[in-house]
Amino acid sequence: MDFGVHLPQLGRSANRENLIEWAEEADRLGCHSGWVSDHIAWPREIESSYPYTEDGSFPGGFDMPWLDPLGTLLFVAARTERIKLGTTVLILGYRPPVLTAKWLATLDVLSEGRAILGVGVGWMREEFEVLGMPFDHRGARADEQLEIFERLFGDDLPHYEGSYYRFGEIGFSPKPPDRTIPIWVGGSSAAAFRRAARFGDGFHAAFEPIERVSNEWAEIETACRAIGRDRGELDLSVRLYLDPESRMEGPKSIQGSADRMAETVGRWREIGVTHLGLDVVAPGGAAGRLDAFRAFMTDVAPGFGDVG
Repeated sequence: MDFGVHLPQLGRSANRENLIEWAEEADRLGCHSGWVSDHIAWPREIESSYPYTEDGSFPGGFDMPWLDPLGTLLFVAARTERIKLGTTVLILGYRPPVLTAKWLATLDVLSEGRAILGVGVGWMREEFEVLGMPFDHRGARADEQLEIFERLFGDDLPHYEGSYYRFGEIGFSPKPPDRTIPIWVGGSSAAAFRRAARFGDGFHAAFEPIERVSNEWAEIETACRAIGRDRGELDLSVRLYLDPESRMEGPKSIQGSADRMAETVGRWREIGVTHLGLDVVAPGGAAGRLDAFRAFMTDVAPGFGDVG
């Protein structure tokens, strides 16, 4: 099993010093991947329902610092050598697809093939409106964006003709070293499961109880069979809180002592999880959270395979 960590890209800890310390320590500890999230700007009043809290409220404050995800990963790429660099998740509809592809190809080239593209369709209508981007048909638009990435990364003279995006033959260079970037699809709808089966190298669940993720993984198997694909080609990734002091909801967390954490990780592995992305919750600011992550990577992670 692989372990990733959400980097200090948002909130009061989002600064150069903390990013460097976390990224370099994750690299040293043999962590599989470092992750960042995607929000740009949103209004003071939000009516859209956040899908990962019981009451639908968005935990990000109105004026929360939030560094750009792809810019942050480019910075981290220059300070690390081994960890993969992922988005959890990049909201495809926030940006024009060819521009997004250029950012991604640049990241993959400069990191020497370490990018992972976690994708989602978004939920906050208000943020789309602030950005001047369409919220309607965002699932279908996301599918076309993923097709565009395939063309831009893989074809020598890419072109595209879709319902929402189109362009004639263009030059697009440099391309990712492998002429593709792994795609991990997020979401909890039937459309997201079909998208994972069609485009995904992985399915990326976030802050959901184990029973729900297990059911979603079964739905993805059905979607894979429908198009003649082997689900075994996909990773199953789950984003959870790393919460030594049991501050957050238990079903969405890895909590308590090292032994209790290992027991919880084992249950996730039993349902097929191959990657755990950890959002660290601990007292003591950025330093305290890094200590909690360091303890996990030292005392728990080695029991689930090679680290490093």
